[in-house]
Amino acid sequence: MESVDDILLEADDKMGKAVEFLHEEFAGLRTGKASPSLVENVQVDYYGAPTRLRELAGISTPEPRLIVINPYDPSSLPAIEKAILAANLGVTPMNDGRVIRIPIPELSEERRQDLVKVAKRMAEDQRVAIRNVRREANDHIKALQKKSTITEDDRDEALKEIQKYTDDSIKKIDEMLETKEKDVMEV
Repeated sequence: MESVDDILLEADDKMGKAVEFLHEEFAGLRTGKASPSLVENVQVDYYGAPTRLRELAGISTPEPRLIVINPYDPSSLPAIEKAILAANLGVTPMNDGRVIRIPIPELSEERRQDLVKVAKRMAEDQRVAIRNVRREANDHIKALQKKSTITEDDRDEALKEIQKYTDDSIKKIDEMLETKEKDVMEV
């Protein structure tokens, strides 16, 4: 038997996860600056097991337009290079036998606008996910009221609370999108 508090907690948790997911998605979205987050989650086939790059190598940005990947195991260099190319990040790794250097090219205006569109689509997907969580939570609350488990006043209070969570989460997404847009459009 679910209580109103359980439903509210679950809705808040799911909405928070949607915001966090978007934050991670935005981290992997390329801007004009070098950032380890661009490559750290690339899956490398390391001895037959898919492994995240950050677990196989040190990733640093010694210059604003350069990412340097220093693998802990030098024999994994070809696999890392292959995985970066396969990830289709729009960058070309350069392997010197010890480290991989990834120069980050300047973004064209057209590419910047495309990235903004991608960011907007990512944000909208998470807004939809949040609205779905709201709808699901509202349905649970209304079902509880129909079964006479809670009063109409409790239902109305819970629905207001769910709407507040929804508004807060969507506001966070809008702020993150605005920040990412500025970041991408910055020359």
